[in-house]
Amino acid sequence: MSELTRTTTRTPAAGTGLALLGGDRAVPRTSTGGTWPLITAADEQAVLRVLREGPLNAASPGEPEVGRLEQAWAEATGTRHCVAVASGTAALHLALRGCGIGPGDEVIVPALTMNATAHAVCAAGATPVFADVEPGTYTLDPQSVAAVAGPRTAALLPVHLHGLPADMPALGKLADQWGIPVVEDAAQAHGAQLDGRRVGALGKAGCFSLHPHKNLPTCGEGGLITTDDDDLHEQLVRLRNFGELEPTGARSYIAHRAALNARITPMAAAFTHSQLSRFDDYARRREPGIRSFLDRLASLPGLRVPQIPAGRTHVWHILRLMPEPEALGLGPEHRTGLRAALHRVLRAEGVPVSQYQVAPLSAQPAFRPDGLSTSDALDRVDELFPVTVAVVDGSLCLQRRHLDPAAGPLLQWYADAFEKVWQHLDLIRRMATSRSAPGWREALRRG
Repeated sequence: MSELTRTTTRTPAAGTGLALLGGDRAVPRTSTGGTWPLITAADEQAVLRVLREGPLNAASPGEPEVGRLEQAWAEATGTRHCVAVASGTAALHLALRGCGIGPGDEVIVPALTMNATAHAVCAAGATPVFADVEPGTYTLDPQSVAAVAGPRTAALLPVHLHGLPADMPALGKLADQWGIPVVEDAAQAHGAQLDGRRVGALGKAGCFSLHPHKNLPTCGEGGLITTDDDDLHEQLVRLRNFGELEPTGARSYIAHRAALNARITPMAAAFTHSQLSRFDDYARRREPGIRSFLDRLASLPGLRVPQIPAGRTHVWHILRLMPEPEALGLGPEHRTGLRAALHRVLRAEGVPVSQYQVAPLSAQPAFRPDGLSTSDALDRVDELFPVTVAVVDGSLCLQRRHLDPAAGPLLQWYADAFEKVWQHLDLIRRMATSRSAPGWREALRRG
């Protein structure tokens, strides 16, 4: 059934009893779509070609697959160079080290991001310093960055969270004032643009993940680093392979700087290069379904959908939805209860919402400042990162299923479910206020 037919012949579920209370699910169990990644015969042949013809190791002289992927992604992002590595975390780590970041340095990162962003800073020997995010975009807040910067600030590491570019003009202005580099964490933002330029070309280096759940996947793990800096490119090539020069003949095994092994495999490179041939088409095809879904949700009172500032594009790696307690007749103290109630009711209807991040990065044990008691550290999180805390405790996310370019009809079923649930807001309010729901502090205790 075509997407057009699906949207015109749908029988809405709104007004029927909630599935949680014995009613029919809004999303039929027979609904289709939502598969990601999509693996084609061309992808399989790309991997088989490497298995049959080799080489199987990226350090082998003349190995072609990694270079092909690097050239293609450099062209896609409009940058001079691309270096393929073992993971998105490795990309961040190597980019920081290539920029000279090390012990004694501080790197400013958002408090709302996956923990790999801060782990990469620590792996480089530096200290992550956290800043809050903007309430509309959930990306690094330049005002918060300016407030936490200090004499040891050596780099900014903004995250293009969920597929939306951060405010790079404002962050770049701060970095220029301080004479420090900006390294983009674009792990979730392949293809996103700001003022006509793709992410990965907006800082000194751009770092991408090729995890199978990303918009541009591989068959395992992988990462990409883009840059226009010739010297940085040379350092990155060495850092991914034990500090050695790029082999042009027999491998020398001479290390020119301390480094580990962060090479991508030729099979992973070949798989991603095959996926890249369909990348723009997939993005174009998934856009109408996502837009239609979000347009329907935007009409529901008290539900904030992703916001896109002028000049930026969103590639929808994750869809974060923010229920607003005050708009629904509740107080801010009911934020976690509202999120928990909607999570329970929507999942019963067949919508696979999740909380995703369960605690601010700045509150997690690995990244708390030394010499600060646990209670003091947690109290500071509430004070310094109010937007991040509200997002973690109050929002719900959709992941993966909407990346399928054929997921438009499935997203319409999801929209039906939201509209159905909004017909029962009185019950949702009672559920939200009847008992306290765990917030980020309880999540830390459980974890």
